Amino acid sequence: MKALIFAAGLGERMRPLTDRTPKPLLEAGGKPLIAWHLEKLAAAGVSEVVINTSWLAEQFPQVLGDGLHWGMRLHYSYEGRTPLETGGGMFHALSLLGTSPFIAVNGDIWTDFDLSRLPSEPTGDTHLVLVENPVHHSHGDFALDARGLLHATGESRLTFSGIGVYRSALFDNWRTVIGNTSGADDNPPRFKLAPLLRHAMLQGRATGEHHLGRWTDVGTPERLAQLNNELAGQSAAPT
Repeated sequence: MKALIFAAGLGERMRPLTDRTPKPLLEAGGKPLIAWHLEKLAAAGVSEVVINTSWLAEQFPQVLGDGLHWGMRLHYSYEGRTPLETGGGMFHALSLLGTSPFIAVNGDIWTDFDLSRLPSEPTGDTHLVLVENPVHHSHGDFALDARGLLHATGESRLTFSGIGVYRSALFDNWRTVIGNTSGADDNPPRFKLAPLLRHAMLQGRATGEHHLGRWTDVGTPERLAQLNNELAGQSAAPT
């Protein structure tokens, strides 16, 4: 199985830390955020990982190399100076990801979720991991019903963790689904993934699960510092 790590963001909320370092390469617990993902992906049996890049793109191969350290092969999908958003970035990377279902993970999160639990063959076009709503995102994103189907609306919405499994079929008729949004006519196209996810939900082609463990959206210097302190305390705890 292959995987995609979203790492092309500009990290504007994380400045000044991201003035010279892309957000996924910022360290927490003694290693870059993205290294935590690579370790988990390797443990889940993923052999190839695509990393999409834009801001300070040259630093990723300098720090991560070709993936040999994790026993995998890394590919870099450069999007240019302007990131292609989540949908455009995934679409741009499909030629490297192939036709089989693949995992995608946001590069700026931290979690204890076991990636080996993800389905290798989702029943629909996507399977998303949801978490409890953090304080900074209290309204949530999607609702999960008792059958494991996702809905764009509904009571008790949960937050999308940034972890999921996708089929390339999610992008069938993508241009019709997203409509005349800004960036859709660019080459390569730039658009968000959310409209495609909602479309899959309307068709009953999106499933999900609720992760009750640890998860952090490392979106600000304060949350990065808090995570770093937690991980430092965890490593220092007696065994």
